[in-house]
Amino acid sequence: MSMVSMALVGIVALFLLILLKMPISFAMFIVGFIGMLHITSPMAAYNIISSGIWEQLSAYSLSVIPLFIFMGELLFRSGITEKIFASAYAWIGHRKGSMATTTILSSAGFAAVSGSNTATAATVGTIALPEMKKFGYHRALSAGSVATGGTLGVIIPPSSVLIVIALQAELAIRDLFIASIVPGLILVALFVMTIAYLCHRRPEMAPVGERSPWRARLASFKGVLEVAALFALVLGGLFAGWFTSTEAAAVGCVGALVIVALQGRLTLEVLQAALANALKSSAMILMLVAGAVIFGRFLTVTRLPFLVGEWAAALPLPAVLIMACVLLIYVIGGALMDAMGFLIISIPIFFPVALALGYDPIWFGIMVCIVTSMGAITPPVGVNAFIVKSLDPELGFGDIFRGVGYFMLPYLACILLLLAIPELVLFVL
Repeated sequence: MSMVSMALVGIVALFLLILLKMPISFAMFIVGFIGMLHITSPMAAYNIISSGIWEQLSAYSLSVIPLFIFMGELLFRSGITEKIFASAYAWIGHRKGSMATTTILSSAGFAAVSGSNTATAATVGTIALPEMKKFGYHRALSAGSVATGGTLGVIIPPSSVLIVIALQAELAIRDLFIASIVPGLILVALFVMTIAYLCHRRPEMAPVGERSPWRARLASFKGVLEVAALFALVLGGLFAGWFTSTEAAAVGCVGALVIVALQGRLTLEVLQAALANALKSSAMILMLVAGAVIFGRFLTVTRLPFLVGEWAAALPLPAVLIMACVLLIYVIGGALMDAMGFLIISIPIFFPVALALGYDPIWFGIMVCIVTSMGAITPPVGVNAFIVKSLDPELGFGDIFRGVGYFMLPYLACILLLLAIPELVLFVL
């Protein structure tokens, strides 16, 4: 059997194990290890496991993952979600579709401290869904804004998905964080414009709230400005070169501790809960990284990624068309399985394709993050849709996916815009 055939058999076996409900990290580890045993020797396979995993997991740069997750856990327990939501509604509550717009803006704000799409959807949805139901919002619009807003959690930095992409593709975390800001803002703007258009065409979907006095608007900033300042310090320090991504995460943790302490919420129970959740999330991500190391080494030995890249570069088609096909694969893959899991599996295969086609690696990292995040709201998996359903059992999946459908066009517009004008991602670097 040729090397390419063994690689293809390994990929098929990997997806079969995933379909059988085996955790992605274990599936990658098993397939990669058995593949290495078959291709090389037992001693070589064991050496690759020991050296590869140790080299990856002992890397100083990997400590950024638990630090940023811990920062988000602390700020979540400071009540920041309620404060962001209240502040956004105080400023725009009198406009059409204000509650849905507030949901999107609150999701963007919480995304800046959580780094997770599911956490963003669950946390913001807990507050937003009852409020929109109380104000008589259309069920589909309510569900769609919560589920779609949650996807911002993996696009707006600091994002655990962007960190994993950086580690997998050997890119600078700082560059990916900075490059993702403009695409994230574009998506937020397109979502808000979509809500405005829907409410203009069908005013009954979103009743108008009362205008808040200026005193209430200014007072709503209390508790939000501290977190905004911390976010500006972390990302601003990265951008200015004051500290590395790991140091930025450490600064974020210290800042979050200070904010929670000043608010009088830093109890032993809060600290224990934040540490426990951060450890659980970090362990899951690190296991994915460990499995990806073994599976990636197996693919590298078979040379499949490089052969695919050479084949794609030699196709008599425009590079943009080939890239569009690659991105479509990411959309489909993200819809069928966990977004981070699919990214870890696919980056070793498609990253060489992007380089062979002449695309910037930072741009490609941002693009695959965006298109894969669509999978969180796309059937049949659509994890954010299931989260919304769990938050409000009265919502049917028909309502949820109809609401999500409203936001697919802005997602597509953002992808096409970044595909046509890559400088929108790269000009800040």
